[in-house]
Amino acid sequence: MDVPTASAARLMFEAQVKPHRSLSRRGLGLVIAGMCLASLSVTSLMALLGAWPVIGFNGADLLLALVLIWVNVRAARAYETIRLSETELSVLWCDASGRRRLMSLSPAWANVELEERAGTVPKLLLRTRGTSWEVARQLGETEKRDLAAALGRALHRWRNPRFDNPQLR
Repeated sequence: MDVPTASAARLMFEAQVKPHRSLSRRGLGLVIAGMCLASLSVTSLMALLGAWPVIGFNGADLLLALVLIWVNVRAARAYETIRLSETELSVLWCDASGRRRLMSLSPAWANVELEERAGTVPKLLLRTRGTSWEVARQLGETEKRDLAAALGRALHRWRNPRFDNPQLR
């Protein structure tokens, strides 16, 4: 993954946010095979009973389920990368089709905020000089709080560096 950054800039923080998917490829294949097997058994039973219209609806249901699974698997390709270097804070958004969008800003002006809303997962916002961008939309509340704390600590370290002065030892 190539994110344009300054060549001499040292990376201080990096987080990649991906949508959570609970099934592996093998598990997904087993689920699809089970669905096809169940659909075949129901279709065979309906054919034996003479209920021909049910066969078409059963096939349409299976086709719709497979299309929705394909859309879900394709959506899992999307990700966000948040990087803090010595010169910039950048967020790279990549959608499921591979289109990329890069936003970079000065860490000196960047603030990390959690916008709390009653009854919903809070929004994680990067704010700078009157504008804000929402990041990590796929994460749950706990993960957003952890990411906000980690990014806040990294920005604090960026703003308050510790220098090693041998004369003070």
